[in-house]
Amino acid sequence: MAKFYAVRQGRKPGIYTSWEDCRREVTGYGGAEFKSFPNRAAAEEYMTATEEKTPDPDGTCAYVDGSYNIKTKEYSYGAVIFHNGETHCFSEKFDDEENAAMRNVAGEINGAMCAMRFCVENGADSLDLYYDYAGIEKWCTGEWKTNKSGTIAYKAYFDSVSDVLSVRFHKVKGHSGDKYNDMADRLAKDILGIA
Repeated sequence: MAKFYAVRQGRKPGIYTSWEDCRREVTGYGGAEFKSFPNRAAAEEYMTATEEKTPDPDGTCAYVDGSYNIKTKEYSYGAVIFHNGETHCFSEKFDDEENAAMRNVAGEINGAMCAMRFCVENGADSLDLYYDYAGIEKWCTGEWKTNKSGTIAYKAYFDSVSDVLSVRFHKVKGHSGDKYNDMADRLAKDILGIA
């Protein structure tokens, strides 16, 4: 009987028809999400299902996103932070010309820094950070080179708090119906006054 392997989070998400192909995409990939199914329809449903994540009320987690207003050249972040059973929402906009060249990525970087700063200021020693742009994790882990002032400052900040804060990174697909990622996106857009 044929099996279908759905890789929701992996090196290359998709549906595979052999375990070997699936294994290559998920082995050694942190946070891999995959399942096997008896038919393609079930695998496709798994791939498109939006999992409603309820943040752990005993831990600290944050969803961050960035936005950019092409007319004003301003960028922003939105952050939804869950800490000690309470929800905190933040947003801020910036107009630094050099960082604005990175558009919404500059905002998402600032959102990640906001979440880390919140943890440090509120005595949280760990953070589950949900983001939709890969660099948010890869610049911190050194997988991507920091070669712009915004990414250099971000990595330096992450390094400066890493002795008191353990950050676990979780990539989510942008604009996929994830409730809290969408909230962070909306916060970032609202402060810029864009739809």
